[in-house]
Amino acid sequence: MLDLVFRNVLVPRADGTQAAADIGVREGRLAVLGAVPPGTGEREIDGSGLMALPPFVESHIHLDTVLTAGEPAWNESGTLFEGIGLWQRRKLSLTTDDVRRRAEEVLRRQAAFGILHVRTQADISDPDLVALRALLELRERVKPFVRLQVIAFPQDGIRACPDNERRLEEALELGADGIGAVPHLEPTREEGLASLDVCFRLAEKHGCFVHVFCDEIDDAHSTFIETVAHLAMTTGLRERVTASHANATAYYGEAYFRKLLGLLVRSGINVVCCPLINSAMQGRLDGAPKGRGIARIKEMWQAGINVSIAHDDIQSPFYPLGTGSVLQAAHIAAHLAHMTGREELAELVRMITVRAARTLCLGETYGLEANRPASFVLLPVSDAADLLRRQPECRYVVSGGRIIAETLPPATSLSLSW
Repeated sequence: MLDLVFRNVLVPRADGTQAAADIGVREGRLAVLGAVPPGTGEREIDGSGLMALPPFVESHIHLDTVLTAGEPAWNESGTLFEGIGLWQRRKLSLTTDDVRRRAEEVLRRQAAFGILHVRTQADISDPDLVALRALLELRERVKPFVRLQVIAFPQDGIRACPDNERRLEEALELGADGIGAVPHLEPTREEGLASLDVCFRLAEKHGCFVHVFCDEIDDAHSTFIETVAHLAMTTGLRERVTASHANATAYYGEAYFRKLLGLLVRSGINVVCCPLINSAMQGRLDGAPKGRGIARIKEMWQAGINVSIAHDDIQSPFYPLGTGSVLQAAHIAAHLAHMTGREELAELVRMITVRAARTLCLGETYGLEANRPASFVLLPVSDAADLLRRQPECRYVVSGGRIIAETLPPATSLSLSW
């Protein structure tokens, strides 16, 4: 007997096509993906008109900064530097309850949007590691339904703030999943390179993830991503390494960029792009025509690099908007990266599902396949293009075999006469 059955659902095939199938769940695992005999489920739901996908994955977000827009003031310039200054003031008043309350509210929103795997940054630039401790505690509390990875992020730098080297190691001892660096904000290029050496040395020692804020600046001379790729190879960390943002790639000369692509492919690192925040924040200092500083998503994907798309900020000093749905980020990426072909739209959906899962190294704990955890979403769409065009809410979100969110179809009453 099965615990739960969804009947006649559209399920993606490996070749990009779809087929109608039943999904059967038993004891938290996906027991059947095919035909389920009638009457064999404790609960059976008609899934006609719904498409199944593995859960959405948020590969880069700041849960410690969410829902703080306007505190202590609004970022009127929209620049990264004003955002950093505002956050430095806001984090002076952080408490465990404050961080946990805001982060939990956003995690609940994300779960309703079908996001069941989240990698969050936690700023460790305060002596008490308030944000990190709160998010590590929350990670354990939400584990039955949402898997949270916590990355220790030195917002104020490693060389610019020497105490952060010790705090990074302390964060790992407390249980952080990984560490990062922010080389383009260090005082000099040499100090930026030195900060990467510190980060990778600690990661080698602890065997953790590396997630670097890389070249998030409108500067063609900011090329730290090549060093991240080189260190990923020399340390052997490779696919456990992620470079996020990579906005400067939009400004690189073509000859250098083509050379860089080969290095990134050989290194095996992941690249995370944040089109919502970066399209709003980059190019602020440009004259017309303004650059938009979006990482070259399309070219990196076509070269064979694992690229994922993330939301990044939600109502914070860095970005005053956002709902938490990664479909928003994928939708704007379609426009900014000129990815509107049928296969390109399908690839954008992969960038917020299977590719993002690869960034988080989820392995066999993820995927719409028999004998894997029964975690998936059902949406009222026909294909990837329909999904990105309409960006609907999930009809059902299933985590570990349990329906944790259900959205009834909206009912619109239209009164017109013409």
